[in-house]
Amino acid sequence: MQKLIKRDNYLKQLIERQNNGLVKVITGLRRCGKSFLLFELFKNYLLETGVQEDHIISISLDDDLFLNLRDPEQLSKYIREKVTNNDMYYVFIDEVQYAISTMELKNFQEIRLYNVLNGLLRLKNIDIYVTGSNSKLLTKDVLTAFRGRGDEIKVYPLSFKEFYDFKNEEGKNDVADLYEEYSRYGGMPYTLSLDTKERKVSYLKNLFELVYFRDIIERYNIEFEDILDGITDSLCSSVGSLTNASKIANTITSTKGVKVNSVTVSTYLKSLTEAFLFEEAKRYDVKGRKYFEYPSKYYCSDLGLRNARLNIRQFEESHIMENIIYNELLVRGYSVDVGVVPSTQCFEGKQTRIQYEIDFVVNDFDKKYYIQSALNVDSNDKLQTELRPLKKVGDSFKKIIITKTRAIPWIDDFGILHMGIYDFLLGESL
Repeated sequence: MQKLIKRDNYLKQLIERQNNGLVKVITGLRRCGKSFLLFELFKNYLLETGVQEDHIISISLDDDLFLNLRDPEQLSKYIREKVTNNDMYYVFIDEVQYAISTMELKNFQEIRLYNVLNGLLRLKNIDIYVTGSNSKLLTKDVLTAFRGRGDEIKVYPLSFKEFYDFKNEEGKNDVADLYEEYSRYGGMPYTLSLDTKERKVSYLKNLFELVYFRDIIERYNIEFEDILDGITDSLCSSVGSLTNASKIANTITSTKGVKVNSVTVSTYLKSLTEAFLFEEAKRYDVKGRKYFEYPSKYYCSDLGLRNARLNIRQFEESHIMENIIYNELLVRGYSVDVGVVPSTQCFEGKQTRIQYEIDFVVNDFDKKYYIQSALNVDSNDKLQTELRPLKKVGDSFKKIIITKTRAIPWIDDFGILHMGIYDFLLGESL
């Protein structure tokens, strides 16, 4: 029997939303496990709790067997014919964006697909779950068109804990070794079935070229593919560094000899984030309580994809660790910003305004956490560099420094929690 990857966090979210009268919209990067979550894990759960198999209607719109169902009216007819009694039916629609035409996107309030799904919900004995790989189609438009009847669940590539639990089922692997493997090849589920680094890298490269880029180019009518390539390379190379559209445009012009303006770069950047390949973290003034328009930081949704894109050449441990922490915070459901702490410093008798940076300001409703990611703090100078921004914040929210160490978590004299990356990633909460 094939060993299954557990996605308990997402399965729990689906179970909690079961029969809530909303369309469950499962979004996320292509090939990150959305279909497996819905068609395997959640379906198995339903069967185990007594749901009859013929009461689970499964439709994969990226499969040519269901090509005609990309027409929303045909989709509605097909589903309604399957509902033969008043018992609860569960409808799974995979890659639902195929049922949305370009014409309909120009006026999403009249999108037939959403009208069809709303009509099905009125039957009261249909519970609908859809997946899609684009936030433009499946977040803003769905939630607006449904007027509160869409419920999003965002799925990410495997977290380190999911990766660790799958690889270390017998408890024979060292956590540090698994961390190194994860930081190199990432958490795309299929890579766990590949037995050599060459096959892993080849698979991840092909995802970029044959799946993600093709999808983005077709969906957004991308005219300059070389510019899309250049932006992707720039983001991968500078992960966790402050950047903006103008800076990226200048980089592409100088490295590729291609003249490009910041408006085009900004448009292509949006397409890359809407396809979930990258996440943008905006800068937030902790004391002024306002966001800066630019620059921002961009993080890769999966480090294996990032590393394969760069041919495993650029492996800066500190940036890799920072990216892993950022992704973990998103998996745990937090919104995350880059913190800016304005301050003054006396230099040669003059007061000078400076800005300290906190890697992550983690928002949890009415609470915040401030997190510094540091590969090590093996000297007092390094330690003070990490501590200084946290001391300048001036509020009572929890402050944390995460380092690449196995040290037992401890709290210093300033109330700042110090912990190792393995404890952070494998722990249940902050």
